[in-house]
Amino acid sequence: MSFWQLMGFGVNGWAVDLLWATVITCAIALCGFLLGAVIGCLGCWAKLSSLLLPRLMADAYTTVLRGVPDLLVIYLMYFGSSMVLTDVAKWFGISGFFGLPAFLVGTVAIGVVSGAYQIEVLRGAFGCVPGGTIEAARALGLSGWRLLLLIVVPQTLLHALPGLGNVWLLVLKESALISVVGVVELMRQAQIGAGATHQPFYFYLAAGALYLFVTLLSGHGLRRLERRLARPMGRS
Repeated sequence: MSFWQLMGFGVNGWAVDLLWATVITCAIALCGFLLGAVIGCLGCWAKLSSLLLPRLMADAYTTVLRGVPDLLVIYLMYFGSSMVLTDVAKWFGISGFFGLPAFLVGTVAIGVVSGAYQIEVLRGAFGCVPGGTIEAARALGLSGWRLLLLIVVPQTLLHALPGLGNVWLLVLKESALISVVGVVELMRQAQIGAGATHQPFYFYLAAGALYLFVTLLSGHGLRRLERRLARPMGRS
């Protein structure tokens, strides 16, 4: 069969399977990135805190998670959670293997890893916010949550967008690792198709094209968001 027959929507085509796998990939990446954003905000606050314990915990978190392979984090979370659930089941007299859904484990693993990178991106972006801007806002009567939401957050986000965009692309590629715990995402679906048809080059080429399409679309969206955030601040 030709490339277009295999990648088509016909009876023997794999287009639907590959597109659905792309949706799964994007869902894992998006959920993991959003979880990482929550961790990033909390970790950034901890690193900037005047309290010693939160700073030490955030430093340890970023050092460990950025220092070990992402695949190892996925394995530890999957088999660690399964071991805990299986032991808990044994306490209730239930035998057998128990584990969390692979999608959930993969999403949490990616979120935990991306959170370590987002902490550093947000911390660096906060350091780029001019101190004079905050002082001027306080002189106008802004304080507390209003100062944070109206001044600090928008400017920090504007400075952080390029770095967060890189983290998003990293998360998108890391989603391919989730196949090791049983999730049929884009890379795993390409492997299945390659094994079933003995045409690995066609399927991996199609997977690469789909990853590139999502990447280009993400880059376009991030550039538009950056321009939109820059307008109120007088930046072009």
